[in-house]
Amino acid sequence: MVVVIKKGSSKKDKQAAWKKLMDTKKSTGIDAYKYCGTVKVKEDPLALQKKWRDEWE
Repeated sequence: MVVVIKKGSSKKDKQAAWKKLMDTKKSTGIDAYKYCGTVKVKEDPLALQKKWRDEWE
């Protein structure tokens, strides 16, 4: 999204543009931090990743 703020804009216009930008940003994407640390593994994660990638060959 692009927000254009022209030179000489009032403080009220700038705040309205900032609010519009922040409102649209919240509605897109997912909250990745929600899933951080939820998978508990006993093996080394890097070793698991390499093993899983080798299964495709």
